[in-house]
Amino acid sequence: MLRTIKKYLLTIVVTTIGIVGGYLYWRFIGCNSGSCPITANWYTSVIAGGLIGYLVGDSINDVLKKKKNKTKQIKS
Repeated sequence: MLRTIKKYLLTIVVTTIGIVGGYLYWRFIGCNSGSCPITANWYTSVIAGGLIGYLVGDSINDVLKKKKNKTKQIKS
């Protein structure tokens, strides 16, 4: 369990930042008229922020993993 959390810690942190960012975007910038499908409600804005955060965090995690594996192969 701890190994899995450690493995995906960066993705979890960036997803959490995305969720908080989505909420803050809704709170301070969001759509007042209700015609904006993503920013009209806090929960859609939070879901969109979390999804973007997950995609960014997972991409960064993959790049770092590939870089680490490449460095391991060079040393071997």
